[in-house]
Amino acid sequence: MKNIVNNKIGMLFKLFIMVVMVGLHVQSCEKDDLEIQQNFPFELEVMPVQKYVSKGETVEIRCRIIPNGNYTGTTYSIRYFQSEGQGSLRLFNDPSFVPNDFYPLTEKEFRLYYTSESTVSQSFDIWIADNAGNRQKINFQFNPQSTGNL
Repeated sequence: MKNIVNNKIGMLFKLFIMVVMVGLHVQSCEKDDLEIQQNFPFELEVMPVQKYVSKGETVEIRCRIIPNGNYTGTTYSIRYFQSEGQGSLRLFNDPSFVPNDFYPLTEKEFRLYYTSESTVSQSFDIWIADNAGNRQKINFQFNPQSTGNL
């Protein structure tokens, strides 16, 4: 009987030591070691566009966001600012953007449409940002179309 009691005490002591060891191991893990990376910078790929545009003409701008990682919670937005000339920018068939307002992007590949409303040179910037604070800027410049540029 004494042997059975000693075996049970020995097993309980071993179990106690294992629980303490596991507890110490879990406690030693830093919180930062367990965090999931949620911030991935991205690149903005834009297909080449024409250099000249006439008043009333619309130019298609094809864009693609290329993230340097993947986090499903990342959201993107777009805004633009026209610094020279006049025109309007829209996404797909949506209404034209208001300069400096943010608009959500639901896809990583999208097409913008710029319509010239000027007979002079035009310049505008497009800013793409994500919800982690990363952003990319691209500038577009169009010269007025004249008979010498055809």
